[in-house]
Amino acid sequence: MKASKESVKIARYINTFLTEYAPLHKTNSQHTLKSYEYALSLYIDFLETKKHIREEKFNGESFSRAFIEDWLAWIATERGCSPASCNVRLASLRAFLKYLGSREISYRHLYQEATLIETQKGVRKKVVGMSKKAVQALLSAPDISTKTGRRDMALIIMIYSTAARIDEILSLKVKQLNLEAKKPHVIVIGKYDKIRTLYLLPQSVAHMKKYLEEHHGNTPNPEAYVFYSRNTGIFGTMTQPAVKKRLALHAKEAHKICAEVPLDLHAHQLRHAKASHWLEDGMNIVQISFLLGHAHLDTTMVYLDVTTEQESQALATLESENEKSIPKRWKTPKAGLVGLCGVRSIKK
Repeated sequence: MKASKESVKIARYINTFLTEYAPLHKTNSQHTLKSYEYALSLYIDFLETKKHIREEKFNGESFSRAFIEDWLAWIATERGCSPASCNVRLASLRAFLKYLGSREISYRHLYQEATLIETQKGVRKKVVGMSKKAVQALLSAPDISTKTGRRDMALIIMIYSTAARIDEILSLKVKQLNLEAKKPHVIVIGKYDKIRTLYLLPQSVAHMKKYLEEHHGNTPNPEAYVFYSRNTGIFGTMTQPAVKKRLALHAKEAHKICAEVPLDLHAHQLRHAKASHWLEDGMNIVQISFLLGHAHLDTTMVYLDVTTEQESQALATLESENEKSIPKRWKTPKAGLVGLCGVRSIKK
């Protein structure tokens, strides 16, 4: 049986969405792009194997609300996807249907129907926190007598000091580092291409300058990735699995010093740790929300287990900013790695 004109048209839209539209207009995150591709592949497989829809029957109604709800039930029961994973898959499919509807008005109702599908509720996994003592132990783990150890140290410092997402760190290019500015900072491009400016402590700047000189030379290429893959060179970013492997190695050593260091350490725990430490040090929740790149304050409250009372205190602080200024953490450095990352030294 031959494919119908409509099936060919939709297939073409799928290809264009994945290869052209999403990378150019939706996101520059490879993780998100892979999520789009995986969700659509999973859905097409479901249509073919479970709904027995072939090329000649593939049309707009193949994306009906009833089919999508059956698909969600299928990936939950037969593939064991968690509620969170199901919601991610649904969001990816909605992104495509929104694009499809923008190109063909006759398909617009498919996106509208998909938005009516309720997301699944699940138990939110709490991020295991790290104390300042644990972070200090981790910083002592890399062997800085080796080039790789010094690279790992710079990476850990950058993740922790900025509290940026790991994909934001790995997508950093040399041109996004402004280490010679009056207020040294790094510019990160977050979700939905939102830009944030994150300031660095003077000693963090000094450490990054040494890293750049060693790994990028005296005249770094502005388009080179700050943390690149040794296999592909400066124009190939270091991968998340590679970072996870290095962190696990250092966490194992740090755990011997401080049992609070989780053996299954991942980069997100460093982001969470820094945000928690900002809160402990009295930084305003609204400021923390901005630095983390959260679109809504509620996200930050859940992320840090902030109480309603703490939120009220934060908002009250904002209202009285004219009377009492909030100190900028990056302007109060101390000596050594302790000051570099804003943590307490470990008492032996």
